[in-house]
Amino acid sequence: MKKKTPWAWVPTLYFAEGLPYVAVMTISLIMYKRLGLSNTDITLYTSWLYLPWVIKPLWSPFIDIIKTKRWWIVTMQLLIGAALGGVAFTIPAPYWLQGSLAFFWLMAFASATHDIAADGFYMLGLEQHAQAYFVGIRSTFYRIATIVGQGLLVMLAGNLEVITRNVKYSWSLMFYGMSGLFIAFWLWHHYILPRPTEDKGIEKMSGQQIIQEFWHTLKTFFQKPQVWAGICFMLFYRMPEGLLAKVSALFLIDATANGGLGLSPAEYGLVQGTVGVIGLTLGGILGGIVASRDGLKHWLWPMVMAITLPDIVYVYLSYAMPESLFIINVCVFIEQFGYGFGFSAYMLYLIYYSQGEYKTAHYALCTAFMALSMMIPGLFAGALQESVGYKTFFLIVMAACTLTYIVSATLKIDPEFGKKKEK
Repeated sequence: MKKKTPWAWVPTLYFAEGLPYVAVMTISLIMYKRLGLSNTDITLYTSWLYLPWVIKPLWSPFIDIIKTKRWWIVTMQLLIGAALGGVAFTIPAPYWLQGSLAFFWLMAFASATHDIAADGFYMLGLEQHAQAYFVGIRSTFYRIATIVGQGLLVMLAGNLEVITRNVKYSWSLMFYGMSGLFIAFWLWHHYILPRPTEDKGIEKMSGQQIIQEFWHTLKTFFQKPQVWAGICFMLFYRMPEGLLAKVSALFLIDATANGGLGLSPAEYGLVQGTVGVIGLTLGGILGGIVASRDGLKHWLWPMVMAITLPDIVYVYLSYAMPESLFIINVCVFIEQFGYGFGFSAYMLYLIYYSQGEYKTAHYALCTAFMALSMMIPGLFAGALQESVGYKTFFLIVMAACTLTYIVSATLKIDPEFGKKKEK
C-alpha cells in the first residue's frame, strides 16, 4: 500500500483543530452580541467555555487507554460537526440561548479532546525529521483556521444578515455551513490518516495505575524550584489580556451610542479576524526568532513591554472614537503584534518550567494554568465594563499591567535557555 504523504493530512488536521476553538471563543462572542445579549452575560457565559481546556490534563491520560488516537480524532470531528449543527438548529428556536450554550459546551469538550489526540497522533504519524519539518506547517494552518473563523466566517454571517434581513437565520446558516465542513473533515480523515503501529490503547496499565501516575506527576509539578513564582507568572502575566480579549471584540462592534465603534460583522472580520491575526502571527514569529538568537532572559523585559504597552491603543480608540477603518486597523494591528511578540515569553517560560522528568505532562498542566489565566478575568470583564463604561475599563486594563511586571520580576531564568546551540 502506498504511504500517504503528510501533506494530505497535517494541514487539514490542524485547520480542524483551530476552527472549533475559534468558534467557541470568538465567533460565539460576536453572535451573542448580534443577538442582543449584554456584555456581562456574554463574557460570563463564554468564559466558562474555557473550562474544558483548564481541566484537559485530568482526562488526557485516559485517551491512551480507551482507544487509539486516530479513533479519537475522527470521532471528535464527527461530534464537533454534530455540535455545530446543534448550534445552528437552536439559534432560531425560542430556547436559543440555553440550546446554543449547551452545544457550545459539547463542542468545547470535543475540541479539547481532539487537541490531545491530534498532538499525540502528530508525533506517532510522522518520523522525527518530518515532525520538525511540519511544525511550521501545522502552526500556519492553525492560524489560517483563526483567520477563516474570526474573519471570513464572521464576514459571511454579516453579509447574510444584509441579504436575509434576519440576524438569527443568518448565523444559523453560517453554523450549518461549518457543520457540513466538519462532516467533510470526518470523512476525509477517516480515509487519509495513517495507521501507525504505535497508535494503540495502553493495555498494560489499569485505570488505577494511571491515576497513581497522574498524582505523582502532579506532586512533582509542585515540587519544582520557584513553583509559586512560576504559577503566579502563568496566572497573572496575561491578566490585562484576559480582561481585554473579550471586551475589545465587543467594543469594536458595539453601537456608538453605547460607547463602541459600531463596526459591522464584515468590518469586524477584516479588522480583528484578518489584520489582527496577521499582526499576532508576525509578532509571534519575531518573538521566536529573537529568543532563539539571544535567549528568553535577554528578551523577557522587551516582551513584557510589548504585551502591555500596546493595550493603550484601546484607551485611544475609546476616547477618540475614530471613524476611519484604516486607523482602527492600524491600532488593532499594533496591539495584536505586541501581544504576539510578548506572548512568546509566556510560551517559552512554560517550556522552561516543564523541563525535566514528565515534561510532557507538566507542560499540559502549564497549559491548564494558561487557560485559567484567561477564564478568570473573562468571567467578570463584561460586568466591570458595563459598570464603568469602555473608557474607564480600558484604563483599568492599563493599570492591571502592573501585575505583569511584578510577576515577571520574580522569575529566575537560565540565561542560556532558548538560545540556539552551536554545533
